[in-house]
Amino acid sequence: MANKFIPLHLKHAPAPKVQSFALLSGLEAAVRGTLVSAMPLAVYDALGSAEATSSAYFVAGIVSLIWGLMVPWATRHIPRRWMYTLGCGLYLIGMSIAIVGTGWLMPVALTCLAMATATTFVCLNAYILDYIDRQNLGRSQSMQMVFAAGPWAIGPLLGVWLRSIWAPLPFVVAGACAILLLTVFWVLRLGNGKQISRAKGPAANPLAYLGRFFAQPRLIAGWLFAVMRSCGWWVYVVYLPIFCIEAGLGDKVGGVALSLSNALLFASPVMLRYARSASVRRTVRFAFGAGGMLFLAAAAVSPLPWATVLCCMAAAVFLVLLDIVGGLPFLMAVKPSERTEMSAVYSSFRDVSGILTPGAAWLVLLVAPLPGIFAASGVGLVIAWAISGRLHPRLGVQRVVQQVER
Repeated sequence: MANKFIPLHLKHAPAPKVQSFALLSGLEAAVRGTLVSAMPLAVYDALGSAEATSSAYFVAGIVSLIWGLMVPWATRHIPRRWMYTLGCGLYLIGMSIAIVGTGWLMPVALTCLAMATATTFVCLNAYILDYIDRQNLGRSQSMQMVFAAGPWAIGPLLGVWLRSIWAPLPFVVAGACAILLLTVFWVLRLGNGKQISRAKGPAANPLAYLGRFFAQPRLIAGWLFAVMRSCGWWVYVVYLPIFCIEAGLGDKVGGVALSLSNALLFASPVMLRYARSASVRRTVRFAFGAGGMLFLAAAAVSPLPWATVLCCMAAAVFLVLLDIVGGLPFLMAVKPSERTEMSAVYSSFRDVSGILTPGAAWLVLLVAPLPGIFAASGVGLVIAWAISGRLHPRLGVQRVVQQVER
């Protein structure tokens, strides 16, 4: 009888909505946005060179890649809500180490933060695929961008400014945001997501679902383009601030440039409408081609540091466009029974790009000055432009139209 007096919203958790996941994305953007410009500078100061910084990011990327691919296996034994909680805990551990650490402790902090991002990204994408139907995936992606726009626009500049006051302060602020993210996650009561029943048997290992991934060309294409655009962001986030320091522009220019570029996320609904009218293939090709040419131009005008900064900022416009539409083909092709596993594979684009970019940068720095990294990034994006020409002309077109009209 007592149950009659319990409010319905306490007896049954409300179904998550697009806004719920956008809120979580916005709060995580506050964590990562505060650190995105401060962390490369902190690692660079701790290690003393661009080459050592590249090595630190390279190792962190390898560890994070292995960790991210193991998350689906772990969720067979640990409920997803606790895996997401573990991801937030790794954020706090990483920032605690960064606050007290110097020298080679800073790469340890960097690795913890990379593992945290991989964990929360896999879990969040699995939740989205559980609760958001395919027709609304585009709207969900766009709303996540809008909610994240403010933190990504303010965070990089804020992180650099806080660092100028007290070096550990960005990590303190980001830690507070991580606690808020964890609190909101539990308030939303997402639980463990929808469970798709399968034949009983041992939990699948990562190599098994990697085989299923490589058997699906649409998934491979979506993942490949995510890797390419992420490499462009790595160059912009890590090496543009270092270039600014070495060119005598100071340590704040990179943060300001990143904040201004990220403000474009507010325009994501407009960019999504453009993608609807132009088709996904044309949008992806245009963004890769224009971004690649601008990074090449940034390298060519490197004797004029401000011109290089402006070229990189212009290239970031097209990276934002890729952020909005580049993931839709992958997300729409995922089978319901493989949500968590394929979310892990998709999330690996961050780690793979985190391995490829510093690894390539290390090789470039052996034979060329730092602007050579911009040139290498431009070449990579132009190659992606060429590959994207093989996409089907109507890939995702109908669904994007439905998303916008809704």
